[in-house]
Amino acid sequence: MTLLRSSYTSQGSLTHVSSSGNDEGGFITKIPEKIVKPWRLPRQNIYIFQNANVVDPAEGKVHANLTVKIADGIIESITNGTALNEGHDNDAIVVDLTGKFLCPGLIDCHVHLSSVPGSPDLASSLNADPATSFLRQPFACAATLRRGFTTVRDCGGATLALKEALDDDVFPGPRLFFAARALSQTGGHGDRRGAHESATGTCCGGDEGKAGLSVICDGVSACVRAAREQLRQGADFIKIMVGGGVASPTDRLMGTQFTGEEVRAICEVARGAGVGVTAHAYTPAAVRHAVDNGVSGVEHGNLIDEDTAEYLARKGVWLTPTLVTYEALGGQKYKGYLPEVSRRKNERYVKVLAQGLRSLQLAASAGVVMCFGTDLLGPLTAEQSREFSIRSRVLSSHDVLRSATINAAAMLRQEGFLGQIKPGFAADLLVLAKDPLIDVSVLDDPEKVVLAVVKNGRVYFSRWEELREDVRERG
Repeated sequence: MTLLRSSYTSQGSLTHVSSSGNDEGGFITKIPEKIVKPWRLPRQNIYIFQNANVVDPAEGKVHANLTVKIADGIIESITNGTALNEGHDNDAIVVDLTGKFLCPGLIDCHVHLSSVPGSPDLASSLNADPATSFLRQPFACAATLRRGFTTVRDCGGATLALKEALDDDVFPGPRLFFAARALSQTGGHGDRRGAHESATGTCCGGDEGKAGLSVICDGVSACVRAAREQLRQGADFIKIMVGGGVASPTDRLMGTQFTGEEVRAICEVARGAGVGVTAHAYTPAAVRHAVDNGVSGVEHGNLIDEDTAEYLARKGVWLTPTLVTYEALGGQKYKGYLPEVSRRKNERYVKVLAQGLRSLQLAASAGVVMCFGTDLLGPLTAEQSREFSIRSRVLSSHDVLRSATINAAAMLRQEGFLGQIKPGFAADLLVLAKDPLIDVSVLDDPEKVVLAVVKNGRVYFSRWEELREDVRERG
């Protein structure tokens, strides 16, 4: 019997080494990478963007009349005026951006890519067969990228397989940082069972290894194991539920979840792996409970008070508010999406939206570093871009844009690669028809304002005839 041993060569070909018991009888064949991975794209084009108005979210300025050159997925150079296309750039594509704005790609720090459109209500969205979600995720990823979000941070549900597919350009989508599944206690925000369901019933996607937004763990040993399991599955960070939520059926919005010992154990596991822990928390009590026991980030924080905002600032904890989901759920358009118990929670506390806007003001005044997030599920993901105008009701356009670029990149530990237009940074760029630093709410309407989306030096989407899409059909 002949055995085959496979490995990749440094040139990207797949090598099969055959042996029948001695080296003399062996032979080597190389399968071209294009055959092994037929979806792989050719090398990126060289682009020279001339007369560009470059949006600088760090300084809150637009730098006019610059020439930006990108090659091999990286911003190669930025020069004043119009640079000549010299001999070694004969193959470069020169694009005149007069009157247009070149902006860093946007980063959404709280998404759930596995909660895809196609279901009319929350229950059917969360309980859909995993295969249904997997087959619709390419659509959801492409839609996210088309809106201008070149990077996302998934807070529960995404898988390593999805991240690898996006990294490998199997289909269009944003760069992905993910938490695998969020950790929840029994009866916590990640426990989707109703009060009358059996304690032994399946929950949150079923057993480990299957799909779902969250996994239940109780007690220190179970929490340690669950945290390690997410890391084993490639998680970039850990997400835990330390307070109640609107979408969960049995927990109290004002309560706290997990014991301090459980939270500390999870954070210790994460520190050992060199990753952070972020906590779902609305109230001052839940936020302090999480931060006191070691988390480095807080999601939502809608109900924080002035003292808690100052506490977050002193501790250097990241805050990722998510307001658009509450506005969407509180309107008529999605009235039937929430089950009755969740709808009552949302109505009672929303006030949660109004208080969420107040929390933005308190956090900004205290100096808390905030990131952009949306937390939309199923069909509500169509509202993703509306977060910009909601935040702009109480924050400056510069602060809002910074939360979706500079701050978000720093939280992802990508501050030297994402979130700015600088030499050596990723060529993740948006061509905009309007200046977002004057009015960031223009980003609410990507169909009109986002003329082109460039990720990793490739034009994935373009609504502007002067810059053509360069990602072709593969296969």
